[in-house]
Amino acid sequence: MAISKELGFAETVFVSAATINKATFKFEYFTPSEEVPLCGHATIAGFTVLREFGLLKRENIRLQTKEAVLDIVVKKDKILMQQNNPQFGETLSESEIARCFDIEVAHQSLPIQIVSTGLRDIMLPVCDFATLETMNPKFDEITMLSEKYDTVGIHAFVIEGERIICRNFAPRYDVPEESATGTSNCALACYLYHNNILRKKEYIFEQGFSLNSPSEINVSLETNGNDITKVTVSGSGYIAGERNVELNTTRRHSSSKTTSISRF
Repeated sequence: MAISKELGFAETVFVSAATINKATFKFEYFTPSEEVPLCGHATIAGFTVLREFGLLKRENIRLQTKEAVLDIVVKKDKILMQQNNPQFGETLSESEIARCFDIEVAHQSLPIQIVSTGLRDIMLPVCDFATLETMNPKFDEITMLSEKYDTVGIHAFVIEGERIICRNFAPRYDVPEESATGTSNCALACYLYHNNILRKKEYIFEQGFSLNSPSEINVSLETNGNDITKVTVSGSGYIAGERNVELNTTRRHSSSKTTSISRF
Protein backbone atom coordinates (compact mmCIF):
# COMPACT_ATOMS: atom_id res chain seq x y z
CA MET A 1 0.00 0.00 0.00
CA ALA A 2 2.84 2.39 0.79
CA ILE A 3 4.45 1.75 -2.60
CA SER A 4 1.12 2.29 -4.39
CA LYS A 5 0.50 5.52 -2.55
CA GLU A 6 4.00 6.78 -3.34
CA LEU A 7 3.70 5.92 -7.04
CA GLY A 8 0.29 7.57 -7.26
CA PHE A 9 -1.02 5.63 -10.27
CA ALA A 10 -4.70 4.73 -10.57
CA GLU A 11 -3.61 1.11 -9.98
CA THR A 12 -0.30 -0.60 -9.28
CA VAL A 13 0.05 -4.34 -9.89
CA PHE A 14 2.37 -6.50 -7.78
CA VAL A 15 3.61 -9.64 -9.53
CA SER A 16 4.69 -12.85 -7.78
CA ALA A 17 4.66 -16.60 -8.28
CA ALA A 18 1.25 -18.24 -7.94
CA THR A 19 0.39 -19.89 -4.65
CA ILE A 20 -1.99 -22.43 -6.22
CA ASN A 21 -1.07 -25.30 -8.54
CA LYS A 22 -3.31 -24.38 -11.48
CA ALA A 23 -1.76 -20.94 -12.06
CA THR A 24 1.71 -19.57 -12.93
CA PHE A 25 1.62 -15.96 -11.72
CA LYS A 26 -0.21 -14.12 -8.97
CA PHE A 27 -1.24 -10.49 -9.51
CA GLU A 28 -2.32 -8.17 -6.69
CA TYR A 29 -3.78 -4.73 -7.46
CA PHE A 30 -3.72 -1.57 -5.35
CA THR A 31 -5.03 1.95 -5.86
CA PRO A 32 -3.36 4.67 -3.74
CA SER A 33 -5.89 3.92 -0.98
CA GLU A 34 -7.35 0.41 -1.43
CA GLU A 35 -6.71 -3.10 -2.69
CA VAL A 36 -8.99 -4.16 -5.55
CA PRO A 37 -9.49 -7.78 -6.65
CA LEU A 38 -8.97 -7.23 -10.38
CA CYS A 39 -7.82 -4.58 -12.86
CA GLY A 40 -7.79 -4.97 -16.64
CA HIS A 41 -5.24 -2.40 -17.76
CA ALA A 42 -2.85 -3.24 -14.90
CA THR A 43 -2.98 -6.88 -16.02
CA ILE A 44 -2.07 -5.86 -19.58
CA ALA A 45 0.77 -3.75 -18.15
CA GLY A 46 2.02 -6.56 -15.91
CA PHE A 47 2.23 -9.10 -18.72
CA THR A 48 3.85 -6.51 -20.97
CA VAL A 49 6.71 -6.23 -18.46
CA LEU A 50 6.98 -10.00 -18.03
CA ARG A 51 7.10 -10.47 -21.80
CA GLU A 52 9.68 -7.73 -22.38
CA PHE A 53 11.91 -9.12 -19.61
CA GLY A 54 11.77 -12.60 -21.15
CA LEU A 55 10.00 -14.17 -18.17
CA LEU A 56 7.23 -15.93 -20.11
CA LYS A 57 7.78 -19.52 -21.22
CA ARG A 58 4.59 -19.96 -23.25
CA GLU A 59 1.75 -18.06 -24.87
CA ASN A 60 -1.14 -19.41 -22.78
CA ILE A 61 -0.91 -18.62 -19.07
CA ARG A 62 -3.16 -19.08 -16.03
CA LEU A 63 -3.28 -16.07 -13.72
CA GLN A 64 -4.20 -16.09 -10.03
CA THR A 65 -6.08 -13.02 -8.78
CA LYS A 66 -8.25 -12.43 -5.73
CA GLU A 67 -11.31 -12.45 -7.99
CA ALA A 68 -10.65 -15.65 -9.98
CA VAL A 69 -8.11 -17.72 -11.89
CA LEU A 70 -8.09 -16.28 -15.41
CA ASP A 71 -6.79 -17.38 -18.80
CA ILE A 72 -4.26 -15.02 -20.42
CA VAL A 73 -2.93 -15.23 -23.98
CA VAL A 74 0.28 -13.29 -24.65
CA LYS A 75 1.01 -12.50 -28.28
CA LYS A 76 3.68 -10.27 -29.82
CA ASP A 77 1.29 -7.43 -30.58
CA LYS A 78 -1.37 -7.78 -27.87
CA ILE A 79 -2.41 -9.48 -24.67
CA LEU A 80 -5.82 -11.12 -24.24
CA MET A 81 -7.38 -11.37 -20.81
CA GLN A 82 -10.37 -13.52 -19.92
CA GLN A 83 -13.00 -12.01 -17.63
CA ASN A 84 -15.61 -13.71 -15.48
CA ASN A 85 -18.97 -14.37 -17.08
CA PRO A 86 -21.29 -11.46 -16.33
CA GLN A 87 -23.45 -11.01 -13.28
CA PHE A 88 -26.35 -8.58 -13.64
CA GLY A 89 -27.31 -6.72 -10.51
CA GLU A 90 -29.70 -4.05 -9.35
CA THR A 91 -31.18 -1.26 -11.44
CA LEU A 92 -30.96 2.25 -10.01
CA SER A 93 -33.35 5.16 -10.24
CA GLU A 94 -32.58 8.38 -12.10
CA SER A 95 -33.00 10.32 -8.86
CA GLU A 96 -30.13 8.38 -7.23
CA ILE A 97 -27.85 9.23 -10.16
CA ALA A 98 -29.01 12.85 -10.35
CA ARG A 99 -27.39 13.61 -6.99
CA CYS A 100 -23.99 12.59 -8.40
CA PHE A 101 -23.82 15.22 -11.17
CA ASP A 102 -24.59 18.90 -11.59
CA ILE A 103 -26.89 18.35 -14.59
CA GLU A 104 -29.45 15.76 -15.70
CA VAL A 105 -27.42 13.09 -17.43
CA ALA A 106 -29.33 9.79 -17.64
CA HIS A 107 -30.80 8.49 -20.89
CA GLN A 108 -34.55 8.33 -20.39
CA SER A 109 -35.20 4.93 -22.02
CA LEU A 110 -32.18 2.81 -21.01
CA PRO A 111 -31.68 1.12 -17.62
CA ILE A 112 -29.10 2.22 -15.08
CA GLN A 113 -27.78 -1.15 -13.93
CA ILE A 114 -25.00 -2.72 -11.91
CA VAL A 115 -23.01 -5.28 -13.92
CA SER A 116 -19.86 -7.23 -13.07
CA THR A 117 -17.37 -9.35 -14.98
CA GLY A 118 -15.02 -9.20 -11.99
CA LEU A 119 -15.82 -5.83 -10.42
CA ARG A 120 -19.26 -4.35 -9.79
CA ASP A 121 -19.83 -1.09 -11.67
CA ILE A 122 -22.86 1.09 -12.29
CA MET A 123 -23.58 1.30 -16.03
CA LEU A 124 -24.91 4.80 -16.68
CA PRO A 125 -26.33 5.51 -20.17
CA VAL A 126 -26.02 9.24 -20.90
CA CYS A 127 -28.41 11.13 -23.17
CA ASP A 128 -25.84 12.56 -25.63
CA PHE A 129 -22.13 13.23 -26.14
CA ALA A 130 -22.37 16.91 -25.19
CA THR A 131 -23.74 15.88 -21.80
CA LEU A 132 -21.07 13.20 -21.34
CA GLU A 133 -18.39 15.74 -22.19
CA THR A 134 -19.60 18.45 -19.79
CA MET A 135 -20.96 16.40 -16.87
CA ASN A 136 -19.34 17.45 -13.62
CA PRO A 137 -19.10 14.59 -11.09
CA LYS A 138 -19.77 15.17 -7.40
CA PHE A 139 -17.24 12.79 -5.94
CA ASP A 140 -18.68 12.68 -2.41
CA GLU A 141 -22.07 11.64 -3.78
CA ILE A 142 -20.56 9.04 -6.11
CA THR A 143 -18.58 7.60 -3.20
CA MET A 144 -21.70 7.33 -1.03
CA LEU A 145 -23.67 5.69 -3.84
CA SER A 146 -20.79 3.27 -4.53
CA GLU A 147 -20.63 2.32 -0.86
CA LYS A 148 -24.41 1.84 -0.69
CA TYR A 149 -24.39 -0.66 -3.58
CA ASP A 150 -20.84 -1.97 -3.01
CA THR A 151 -19.63 -0.94 -6.46
CA VAL A 152 -16.30 0.41 -7.68
CA GLY A 153 -17.93 3.44 -9.25
CA ILE A 154 -19.93 4.78 -12.19
CA HIS A 155 -19.19 3.90 -15.82
CA ALA A 156 -20.95 6.50 -17.97
CA PHE A 157 -21.34 5.98 -21.71
CA VAL A 158 -23.06 7.26 -24.82
CA ILE A 159 -23.68 5.59 -28.19
CA GLU A 160 -23.05 7.96 -31.09
CA GLY A 161 -23.61 6.12 -34.37
CA GLU A 162 -20.93 3.42 -34.49
CA ARG A 163 -18.99 4.92 -31.57
CA ILE A 164 -19.33 4.02 -27.88
CA ILE A 165 -17.68 6.69 -25.74
CA CYS A 166 -17.16 6.33 -21.98
CA ARG A 167 -16.09 8.07 -18.79
CA ASN A 168 -15.32 6.20 -15.55
CA PHE A 169 -15.50 7.65 -12.03
CA ALA A 170 -14.25 5.65 -9.01
CA PRO A 171 -13.58 8.10 -6.14
CA ARG A 172 -14.39 5.39 -3.59
CA TYR A 173 -10.99 3.91 -4.51
CA ASP A 174 -9.23 7.26 -4.81
CA VAL A 175 -9.54 7.30 -8.62
CA PRO A 176 -11.51 10.45 -9.58
CA GLU A 177 -11.54 9.53 -13.27
CA GLU A 178 -9.76 6.86 -15.27
CA SER A 179 -8.67 6.89 -18.91
CA ALA A 180 -9.00 3.13 -19.60
CA THR A 181 -10.96 0.55 -17.62
CA GLY A 182 -10.94 -2.98 -18.99
CA THR A 183 -13.25 -4.59 -16.45
CA SER A 184 -15.83 -1.78 -16.68
CA ASN A 185 -15.97 -1.95 -20.46
CA CYS A 186 -16.31 -5.73 -20.37
CA ALA A 187 -19.30 -5.19 -18.09
CA LEU A 188 -20.61 -2.57 -20.51
CA ALA A 189 -20.37 -4.94 -23.50
CA CYS A 190 -22.38 -7.51 -21.53
CA TYR A 191 -24.92 -4.83 -20.49
CA LEU A 192 -25.43 -3.79 -24.12
CA TYR A 193 -25.85 -7.39 -25.27
CA HIS A 194 -28.01 -8.53 -22.35
CA ASN A 195 -30.42 -5.58 -22.64
CA ASN A 196 -30.64 -5.94 -26.44
CA ILE A 197 -29.33 -2.40 -26.94
CA LEU A 198 -26.42 -3.26 -29.22
CA ARG A 199 -25.76 -6.94 -29.92
CA LYS A 200 -22.27 -7.57 -31.30
CA LYS A 201 -19.46 -10.07 -30.89
CA GLU A 202 -16.73 -7.42 -30.99
CA TYR A 203 -16.93 -4.01 -29.25
CA ILE A 204 -14.57 -1.04 -29.29
CA PHE A 205 -14.96 1.49 -26.49
CA GLU A 206 -13.41 4.96 -26.49
CA GLN A 207 -12.33 6.48 -23.18
CA GLY A 208 -9.94 9.04 -21.74
CA PHE A 209 -10.75 11.98 -24.04
CA SER A 210 -11.58 14.20 -21.06
CA LEU A 211 -8.15 13.48 -19.53
CA ASN A 212 -6.21 14.10 -22.77
CA SER A 213 -5.26 10.43 -22.66
CA PRO A 214 -7.48 8.74 -25.28
CA SER A 215 -7.73 4.96 -25.32
CA GLU A 216 -9.57 2.23 -27.21
CA ILE A 217 -10.68 -0.84 -25.29
CA ASN A 218 -11.39 -4.00 -27.29
CA VAL A 219 -13.90 -6.48 -25.88
CA SER A 220 -15.12 -9.71 -27.48
CA LEU A 221 -18.07 -11.88 -26.44
CA GLU A 222 -18.88 -15.50 -27.12
CA THR A 223 -22.59 -16.21 -26.88
CA ASN A 224 -25.11 -19.00 -27.06
CA GLY A 225 -28.46 -17.43 -27.89
CA ASN A 226 -29.18 -14.95 -25.13
CA ASP A 227 -26.43 -16.31 -22.87
CA ILE A 228 -22.94 -14.80 -22.73
CA THR A 229 -20.51 -17.69 -22.36
CA LYS A 230 -17.12 -15.94 -22.53
CA VAL A 231 -15.80 -12.38 -22.15
CA THR A 232 -12.32 -11.27 -23.26
CA VAL A 233 -10.58 -7.89 -23.22
CA SER A 234 -7.41 -7.26 -25.18
CA GLY A 235 -4.77 -4.58 -25.54
CA SER A 236 -1.09 -3.80 -25.89
CA GLY A 237 1.48 -2.02 -23.75
CA TYR A 238 4.98 -0.64 -23.64
CA ILE A 239 7.52 0.02 -20.89
CA ALA A 240 7.50 3.73 -20.13
CA GLY A 241 10.30 3.84 -17.57
CA GLU A 242 11.49 2.86 -14.11
CA ARG A 243 11.17 4.51 -10.74
CA ASN A 244 12.87 3.82 -7.41
CA VAL A 245 10.76 4.11 -4.29
CA GLU A 246 12.41 4.42 -0.88
CA LEU A 247 10.29 3.44 2.09
CA ASN A 248 11.14 3.59 5.77
CA THR A 249 9.09 0.81 7.33
CA THR A 250 9.77 -1.90 9.87
CA ARG A 251 9.81 -4.53 7.13
CA ARG A 252 11.76 -2.92 4.29
CA HIS A 253 13.91 0.08 3.59
CA SER A 254 13.60 0.40 -0.16
CA SER A 255 11.91 -1.13 -3.15
CA SER A 256 12.14 -0.54 -6.88
CA LYS A 257 9.20 -0.48 -9.23
CA THR A 258 9.24 -0.97 -12.98
CA THR A 259 6.26 0.72 -14.57
CA SER A 260 4.44 0.04 -17.79
CA ILE A 261 1.67 1.81 -19.64
CA SER A 262 -1.07 -0.32 -21.17
CA ARG A 263 -3.02 0.71 -24.22
CA PHE A 264 -6.23 -1.21 -24.87
